[in-house]
Amino acid sequence: MAQVGDAVQAVGAEVGDIVDTLHRVSEAAAQITQIALQTRLVAFNASVEAKRAGEAGRGFGVVADAVKELAAQVESSSKQIMGTVTQLDQRIAALARDVRREPPAQAGGRTEEGGAVHRALAEVVQGVQRIHAASAHSRSVCDGLGGQTGAIERAMRHTSGALAGALERTETFLGISEQLLESVAECGIETEDTPYVRTAQQAAAQIGKLLEDALRTGAIDESDLFDTQYRALPGTAPEQHTTRCVELADRLFPQVQEKALTLSDKVVFCIAVDRNGYVACHNRQYNHRQRPGDVAWNTANCRNRRIFADRTGLASARNERPFLLQTYRRDMGGGNFIVMKEAAAPIRVGTRHWGGLRLAYRF
Repeated sequence: MAQVGDAVQAVGAEVGDIVDTLHRVSEAAAQITQIALQTRLVAFNASVEAKRAGEAGRGFGVVADAVKELAAQVESSSKQIMGTVTQLDQRIAALARDVRREPPAQAGGRTEEGGAVHRALAEVVQGVQRIHAASAHSRSVCDGLGGQTGAIERAMRHTSGALAGALERTETFLGISEQLLESVAECGIETEDTPYVRTAQQAAAQIGKLLEDALRTGAIDESDLFDTQYRALPGTAPEQHTTRCVELADRLFPQVQEKALTLSDKVVFCIAVDRNGYVACHNRQYNHRQRPGDVAWNTANCRNRRIFADRTGLASARNERPFLLQTYRRDMGGGNFIVMKEAAAPIRVGTRHWGGLRLAYRF
């Protein structure tokens, strides 16, 4: 901005030179006007003398009249030039005042900087200084925020570590609790979980028998029954998959799964899953076609053709003990969760472990 001010000052000096030149042009125009006026007087006198000379001075009179007319035109043009130069002089003088850097002057009890351009430049400089001051303050605040953010990050890491430790201890406690429940059930003591464990074992045995019969009759071969090449179904959210045994599952599993639901109104679902937690066929309540773009509804109502590889799902799918009891939180979609228990029993096809029967129920 200081450089711009200097450049403007240089322009002001040039404008001063232009003003001087215009003054000289004005003076020259005034001289031309004076000469034209004198020429008109001389031509007028010559015209008078030509008329006195009579016929001999007629030609000379014509020339004198022409000179007089030409002098009048010159005078008119000179006056126009002087008027134009006066206007230019006034405008350039105003421009010179605007671009000239003058010492501060007192006006109305306050100091004013001479020259509108320089006043504008001074205001810009002041604005830049205010921006600089604000930036410095912002930098100071950001430095303080950086320190506070670092403290928050350290606190969050500490909290995260504490939560991880608490989660680990909770998982351990949950595992011990589930083992205690299993031990009680294995001892033959009747508990509130016993009917659900027994139903899960019976349903697992029935599913295993149906799959064995399908192999024996040739309804499916062993490679298709144990197919784990999950092929994603396009456009599904949550993502669904298909395998070579889904048609058989849709035909055989509902007769067992739907019957187990009648055990109690506390039963939420009963499903057969393979060793990777894949649900080929869910209960009819959750076996709907997906609605495009409605993820929350799909999550709650379209649970077939899904892979549930969470802790509970895999544990139930790969359990080979007579039964497994677990407690967990089930995602119902839309941010809704319910706490449930689950009794699982292994599904065997001949000597091979196919998966597990999962029977979930509310407390």
